[in-house]
Amino acid sequence: MIKSDRNPTENKRWIPSWGSWLVVGIIVLGIAGINAYTGHVEEEPHGSPPNYGVSAVHLPDTLYFAGERMPLEQFDTRESLDRELLVNTYFHSQTLLLIKRSGRYFPVIEPILRKYGVPDDFKYLAIAESGLSNAVSPAGAVGFWQFLAGTAREYGLEVNDEVDERYHLEKSTEAACRYFIDSYDVYGNWTMVAASYNNGRRGLDQQVVIQKQHSYYDLLLNEETARYIFRLAALKVIMVSPEEYGFYFQASDLYPVIPTYEEVVDTPVENFADFANNRGTNYKILKYFNPWLRKPYLSNRTGKTYRIRLPEPGARIVGEGGRGPEPGITG
Repeated sequence: MIKSDRNPTENKRWIPSWGSWLVVGIIVLGIAGINAYTGHVEEEPHGSPPNYGVSAVHLPDTLYFAGERMPLEQFDTRESLDRELLVNTYFHSQTLLLIKRSGRYFPVIEPILRKYGVPDDFKYLAIAESGLSNAVSPAGAVGFWQFLAGTAREYGLEVNDEVDERYHLEKSTEAACRYFIDSYDVYGNWTMVAASYNNGRRGLDQQVVIQKQHSYYDLLLNEETARYIFRLAALKVIMVSPEEYGFYFQASDLYPVIPTYEEVVDTPVENFADFANNRGTNYKILKYFNPWLRKPYLSNRTGKTYRIRLPEPGARIVGEGGRGPEPGITG
């Protein structure tokens, strides 16, 4: 018997079932409905955002960092700023948290910058370095200003097992200011001072020699330092005009300055838990205001004078009488 190459089912005619017709009908009606709906919707003009969406951010025509003009007429400078504005605008939770923290810590940092004649914009370095927190980097840099131990000691901070003043906001800010002033004597402009704080003077100096350029905006630098000044500028732009970049809050939403007083200590402290309890607070809160005290005791064999900060009575309680001065953000 000779077998045919044709499939036996090829001669059978397919007859759709009622279920198949139902599916086809639904699809046809759906397409018709979509066409009818879209036919009544006017297309939004290009560049006009809906009520909620992701849109391009506003770039200022002119911008100064630390009193020095950024050359935004240059495409690479302008696009670098645009990148950092986008990143920090749409990193909503982190940027809002930084804005909230600024209410507590900028009032501490700003007067110290003024005292040393350092531009106010350098407060944004503390955000870029540590997020306004006592961060510890993998390289061992510590505190708001991210000092390595050797540099901290060079600029007058005490660093040992019991006391580490890199965690002391006021003292570390003063040390950072002394570093900035020394760097300004080298570079003669604040933009390069800020870049050197991120890259290190030696590393920045090497690139100046190799590339034969003295302007930050004309130097090819490592990724982090190349973005650094633009991140500072973006933070400034957003924090000075937060609503323009989609951040809405009231002054009361910012973390306030907590009222405190200082107690002078020039003797050993055997137990800081007892020390705190005897002063109407506790170990946790004492360490919150004095993170530079690294142990639960203080040997103080030399009789050195230390100033320990403690909260005013009732200052821990949120509400009337328990908040510090109204916080605010200045440009």
